[in-house]
Amino acid sequence: MEIKASIVKNLREKTSAGIMDCKKALEETKGDIDKAIVYLRKKGLAAAAKKTGRISKEGIIETYIHPGGKLGVLLEVNCETDFVAKSPDFTEFVKNIAMHIAASNPLYLKREIVPEEVIEKEKEIYKTQALNSGKPEKIVDKIVDGKMEKYFSEVCLLEQPYVKDPELSVKELVDTLIAKIGENISIRRFSRYQLSEKLDNEEA
Repeated sequence: MEIKASIVKNLREKTSAGIMDCKKALEETKGDIDKAIVYLRKKGLAAAAKKTGRISKEGIIETYIHPGGKLGVLLEVNCETDFVAKSPDFTEFVKNIAMHIAASNPLYLKREIVPEEVIEKEKEIYKTQALNSGKPEKIVDKIVDGKMEKYFSEVCLLEQPYVKDPELSVKELVDTLIAKIGENISIRRFSRYQLSEKLDNEEA
């Protein structure tokens, strides 16, 4: 089928993919733009997976102060070359992630660094809730697993829905940019500060 240039342009604006990639995606999905977006995302994830093991020592340390000066974020994002670190796509991405952190308040970068004692405490809470609500004991573990997946998606930055496009996780957003620029990109660390928030080492 013939793919109109206007549809290709529309898909490119939505995904930032190249013209030929957009055209091929639309051909593969018979002009269905929603399916074409999924096609491009899957392609991007596959391409990104090949690059994630590469060393990334360049990048940006970004700050974001929310209007009013009562909320701030300090963020480090790495890439492979200084050229990419200075590129508009990368710098815009870093700014957006800093604003996402301000809005979504993640507690951890990824689930692998959530302390084991925190995980066990959450599991115990969910298990008690399930049993108290009368759920059969044989399905309690499945309920707890489902609740934990939701917990990780709420507190881990890479698993959170991206605030500007909730259909994408932050990890999928990273992978999309990796596929676009051709370098490994990694969010290394972040800190979020809110005026008068309680600190772990402070007395109540």
